[in-house]
Amino acid sequence: MSTPTTTDVRRSAEAHLRALVGPRDGQGDAVLREDQWSAIEALVVHRRRALVVQKTGWGKSAVYFVATLLLREQGAGPTVIVSPLLALMRNQIAAAERAGIRAVTINSTNMEDWEPIQESIRAGEVDVLLVSPERLNNPGFRDEVLPRLAATCGLLVVDEAHCISDWGHDFRPDYRRIRTLLGDLPDGIPVLATTATANARVTQDVAEQLGRAGSLGDVLVLRGSLDRESLRLGVVRLRTPEQRLAWLADHLAEQPGSGIVYCLTVAATQEVADYLRSRGHDVAAYSGQTETTERHALEQDLAGGRVKALVATSALGMGFDATLGFVVNLGAPASPVSYYQQVGRAGRGLPEDLESATVVLLPATEDRDIWAYFASLAFPREEQVRRTLEVLAEEGRPLSTATLETYVDLNRTRLETMLKVLDVDGAVRRVRGGWEATGRPWTYDEERYLRVREAREREQQAMLDYIATDGCRMRYLREQLDDPDLDAELDCGRCDNCGGLSVATEISAAAVEEAEARLARPGVVIEPRKMWPTALGNLGVELKGKIREAAEEGRAVARLTDLGYGNALRELFATSTPDGPVPVPLVRAVIEVLDDWRPPVDGIVVVESATRPTLTADLADGLSRYLRVPVVGRWAIVDPDVAPDQGAANSAQRIAAVGRRFDLRAEVPEGGRILLVDDRVGTGWTLTLAARAIRGAGAAEVRPLVLATQA
Repeated sequence: MSTPTTTDVRRSAEAHLRALVGPRDGQGDAVLREDQWSAIEALVVHRRRALVVQKTGWGKSAVYFVATLLLREQGAGPTVIVSPLLALMRNQIAAAERAGIRAVTINSTNMEDWEPIQESIRAGEVDVLLVSPERLNNPGFRDEVLPRLAATCGLLVVDEAHCISDWGHDFRPDYRRIRTLLGDLPDGIPVLATTATANARVTQDVAEQLGRAGSLGDVLVLRGSLDRESLRLGVVRLRTPEQRLAWLADHLAEQPGSGIVYCLTVAATQEVADYLRSRGHDVAAYSGQTETTERHALEQDLAGGRVKALVATSALGMGFDATLGFVVNLGAPASPVSYYQQVGRAGRGLPEDLESATVVLLPATEDRDIWAYFASLAFPREEQVRRTLEVLAEEGRPLSTATLETYVDLNRTRLETMLKVLDVDGAVRRVRGGWEATGRPWTYDEERYLRVREAREREQQAMLDYIATDGCRMRYLREQLDDPDLDAELDCGRCDNCGGLSVATEISAAAVEEAEARLARPGVVIEPRKMWPTALGNLGVELKGKIREAAEEGRAVARLTDLGYGNALRELFATSTPDGPVPVPLVRAVIEVLDDWRPPVDGIVVVESATRPTLTADLADGLSRYLRVPVVGRWAIVDPDVAPDQGAANSAQRIAAVGRRFDLRAEVPEGGRILLVDDRVGTGWTLTLAARAIRGAGAAEVRPLVLATQA
């Protein structure tokens, strides 16, 4: 049998492309872009490794699907695609099936299908296997499934490859495991990495990790223009949250087609969606906390144009493939790169009646507070990492994350992220039952972590500069992504600064008034803790199982991240704000919460505060006068050597610290109904332990009331 020529391969590739994309009305047959062919040729003909950095909608998935079909015709094994989001997997499987590609997925939601899927792979019945990056470090998958896949796959694809790099805006430790997978691949297995959002530094970092022994020499890097001709960018700067909500209410219907309203927090998605629905808009909230089945249904509704917008966090991000007419950001992301990725959801495959998509940013003064919070979740300090390694070494057995929390003052998310990084670095290993130390030496790369932090700070300033610029906005974003095709003298002609977009800035008095009423409505439910964390015995705390002396449902005036009272509360609790009585507007808000809630109260217990004693005392005394019930005691500070927020990073550490710091000093009426008063709630464990003590002293019910909640 003769070996096909390069010309033959290209002819076959374009035939497969036409099957993939279908007929193009009045546009002739689909043909490959030159860079698409270059990538396919590198993978199929030369069996090389390639990194493709091209804008959203360019056709990166066509490269790996066409390459898959060509390689399968040559007898190669299935393509393995590492893909970060279930939404992306669903879209890719649907696209693959249209071209006759048999595609399946292994992820955390379909564990019952794993064994039949593996049988189908062994039988040669699968062309494409999509794997979530989290699977790469699942012990069973890593040790039993992954080696077989590495040995038999015909092509490895790493989608959204910027996640590999800790310089990238969306670094994910699970992606670092891909380095191990790359090292286990037999010679001659081609590798393709793709992303739409990588600047020059991220591109080089990813390419080095793709290369054998960190070499760039065998990696083909294809970077194209990042100009998005279908996008019209604009910024509307409004002073207050009420005005920004009013702008959405007045102008959402004017936006073309269906789209996304991005918010920075989960709480904001609910708040904004509720308000917009009250103004007659067909919208829904979407976040990482949305149940999986509902998320899928919402994605389908958006793609099908059955809702005007999803009000979403960045959880609706990478890989979501739909024809969207607009993106509005209520609050700015922390970098131009992440902003470019979010706005890239719009303007793909627009129908003839939509010439372009509209992109509007509504920045807020509180954006920087939210950026600062997420920045605080960076890689932990060296002593915390060393402590984790010491505990694992001393125990000499696998420890679960929950057990490690009793030794290390980090919350579950940061601890898991740190352990994944240590796993990739070879210092720990995830096994059945938890994590174990490997005994291999490990160095804390403080210089690198510092450089990453400084890079993040520069990116935040660059985002502020984007908002303030009077130059071309698309050119600015392309500069930030080191677009190789950028003409520094050429403006896009489509943004508000270029005169190509006129964004309405007027807002109606009725919309502002209703937004003010919505944001001025205080009251957030505080759900009581139900279960004690595991392994508290390691800290000398003999509590476990269900919490039997729990508090009742409580109330807070607002979340610190809320659009309404959040501003006033963030100012009140700022370190620069001196201690003092409850400000009058918040007094009115507390009264409104009480009038709406109407809790039965026989007495008040106040949580003492070392940092704001006047505030908490004034709050308790004012409530006593208003409700006409006595302050019967204090959840008193008995060990001031325990810092106010000690152990707040995780539940086990916090319970131990609160138990040492506080004790009940109160005359609780037998069978009484107690209002437990504090300035703010973080983890909820201070209120939980106080309620337990108050119930133990004879109270029948304990209801917490605080000014602010951090969640």
